[in-house]
Amino acid sequence: MRYCGGCSLSEEHPGVEFGPDGLCSLCRLDAAEELLTNYRYTNEVYQEFRRSGPNPRGEFDCLFMYSGGKDSTWMLDRFVSEGKRVMAYTFDIPFESEHAAQNLELARERIPATFVLDSDDAGITRMMREVFNRPVEKPGKYLDEKLPCVSCRTFFVIRAIIRAYRERIPYIILCADPQQILTMESNVREVVRGFYRVFGERLTDELFRGDIEDLLFAEDRDLPKIVFPFIATRHEYDPDTMISELKAKGLYQSSPLETHCKLLPLLNYYSFKNYGCMFYKLNAASHVRSVRRNKDYDRSTFSIKFPRTLDLVDVESSLRRVVLAIAAGEGEPADHEQTLIDIFQRLDAEPDAARFVARQFLDMRAVAADMGIRLN
Repeated sequence: MRYCGGCSLSEEHPGVEFGPDGLCSLCRLDAAEELLTNYRYTNEVYQEFRRSGPNPRGEFDCLFMYSGGKDSTWMLDRFVSEGKRVMAYTFDIPFESEHAAQNLELARERIPATFVLDSDDAGITRMMREVFNRPVEKPGKYLDEKLPCVSCRTFFVIRAIIRAYRERIPYIILCADPQQILTMESNVREVVRGFYRVFGERLTDELFRGDIEDLLFAEDRDLPKIVFPFIATRHEYDPDTMISELKAKGLYQSSPLETHCKLLPLLNYYSFKNYGCMFYKLNAASHVRSVRRNKDYDRSTFSIKFPRTLDLVDVESSLRRVVLAIAAGEGEPADHEQTLIDIFQRLDAEPDAARFVARQFLDMRAVAADMGIRLN
C-alpha cells in the first residue's frame, strides 16, 4: 500500500487522491478554496454575534451546545463572563463516559449559565445502529470514515436547532475545533437536508416527528445562525493553554485523549473495517504535515496532540490488529490491554489515561451488543 510522502495518509483513504509526486490531495491543498469560503462565512457570523446586543425576542442571546469537553467549557466560561445570556444546552448522549458527566457537574457548580439537558436515547441509538450496520460505498468520499461520529453530532445539532427556533434564540454556538471545518455545515437548512440525504425521508421524519418541515419552510430571519467561535479565531487556538486555565479554575479534570465518547473503539472498528484507517488518522496526518512544513512547529494540530517523533504508520498498523482481534473475539484481553496501553502512551497519553481508554476498547463487543451493532 502506498502512503503519502507528506502526511502518511494511505492511497485507500476515502476522498483522497494521489498525484504523480506521491503527495495526496490534502497536501497539495486541493481543498483550499472550499476552506477559504467556509472561513470567510464563519468569520462574518462570529463577528455579527460578538457585536449583537441582548436578544429582543427572548431571554437568551445564544443556545450554547455544551458537551463538557475542554473546548466548550473554556468558551462557555468566556461568553458568560462577557455578559452573554446563555442557555447551555447539553444533549445527553447515552454513550457518554463518566468523565464527561464529571466535567458537566463542575461547570454547573461554577458557571452562572442556564443549563438545559435534552435526550432521546432510543432515537439516537437507532440512528447509530443504522449507520454502523449499513454497507458502505467504495472508494468513498472525504470524511466517510467519520460518518458515525458526524451523524451523531448532526442528530443533536438538529435537536438544538429545533429548540433555538422554538424559543426564538438567534445564535447557536458550536465549539468545533479549527480542524473540523470540513465536517461541519454552517447553514441550518443544509444541516437538515444533509440528514435527509444520508438517512432518507422515513427515518428522518420518524426521528424528528415533523419539526423538520417548520425549519425548511421558515423565513430566513426566523432561523438561528450557527456560530463557530474556534474556527473564526483559529490562529489563537491553543489547547494546552486552555486546559491549564480550566484546571486552574477547577473546571476540567480529564485528559483530552480520554474521549468523552464510549463509542471511540467502535468508531475505530468502523474506520478500519471499511477504509483501513484509524479514526483519528486525518488529525494525525495533519500533525505530520505541519511538522514537515515547519520543523519548529511545536503545538498540537488542533484538538489532539501528537508526539513530533510519532511513527504514524506503525501506530495505525498496531491499532488495526488489536481492534479487529477484539471485534472478532480473538486473543487474550490482558494482552490486548497491554498493547493498547503501549499504543496510547506512544500517543503521549499519561499512564492513567492510557489505561482508561484501553479498557473502553476491551468493552467494545459488549457495547456493540447493547446497541445491536453487528461486528463482522
